[in-house]
Amino acid sequence: MKQVTWRVGWYSKVVLTVMCLCLIASAYSFAQTPRDIAQKSFPSVVILVMEDTNSQPTALGSGFFVGENVVATNLHVIRNSEQGYVKIVGEKPKYDITGIVGMDTEMDLVLLQVANVKGSALPFGNSQQVAVGDEVYVIGNPQGLEGTFSQGIISGIRNFDTKYILQITAPISPGSSGGPVLNHKGRVIGVAVATLKGGQNLNFAIPTFYLSRLLTKLEPPIPLSSLPSSPKSDLFSKSLGENTLDAVVGENFAWEKPPHWEGWGGVYTFSLRNELRNAVADVYCYVIFYDQKNRPLDVSVVRYSGVIPGGLAKRIKGVVDESVKKMTTKYDSLVPHTKLEFRILDFKIVD
Repeated sequence: MKQVTWRVGWYSKVVLTVMCLCLIASAYSFAQTPRDIAQKSFPSVVILVMEDTNSQPTALGSGFFVGENVVATNLHVIRNSEQGYVKIVGEKPKYDITGIVGMDTEMDLVLLQVANVKGSALPFGNSQQVAVGDEVYVIGNPQGLEGTFSQGIISGIRNFDTKYILQITAPISPGSSGGPVLNHKGRVIGVAVATLKGGQNLNFAIPTFYLSRLLTKLEPPIPLSSLPSSPKSDLFSKSLGENTLDAVVGENFAWEKPPHWEGWGGVYTFSLRNELRNAVADVYCYVIFYDQKNRPLDVSVVRYSGVIPGGLAKRIKGVVDESVKKMTTKYDSLVPHTKLEFRILDFKIVD
């Protein structure tokens, strides 16, 4: 009897040990480190480069695969663009965007069809079950720094009218717009919208609840050029203040008069107006000059490294070859008579 009891006890111990090992292995497989999340998610995240009809850049943003050839991002990233392409983080091939298959103008979301690619869709989490204090990770391309991985927490859940968005501490800046916000399991619970309200480290994400709803309404692709140049969603522009590349505006161009009007010169000034509540610095701007046939004639790259307070403007100076002035401007005039375009390439938000 004692021998049987010993065998039963030994067998129970073995079974108990195996069960414990299985539970430990299961726990380790379930828990993911930030490194695990980054490595598993990067192949599904893209950098978006949007262009005009002359293949000149209009915007830089982030996105992620939600289907084999469908990428989700913010609507404001692609607005006013005629074409564009995506590039998977860490890889060299470029894949053309062939059209729009879904958009939610109010929530600043868009779904893009991409050619000749088989992407791995990121899994979704339940954005309606998140809580303040939950850990989150954001992947994007801020300031063009490809594949930036940042960590934070959900610091608030904010209601605007009948909608809600997630407030997070993980940093978001131009170039991160449209990137995935992941939970501790590596599942998408939000889309970085690159907006903020005056203060420090106040960033926002659109819950995947709205993205999941959009994915049920996929439509045949329409070209990027058919997207109307309508104003941004009231939800974000009025309640938060957009932190996108067009939140800094170039305007009020004027040629400078050379001393005593001797020669024409190519010196000009224009204003950079900051429409954000926060101050900005290190603003890079294209000034594009067009000829009489509305074709690009020359481009001048201007950088202003100083600070422009929120809601204010700064007059800055640029230089271009004097022949550009002669070809675009009537004699004795201070403004060009052909098309002129300001294109903000980048800026940095400062406290």
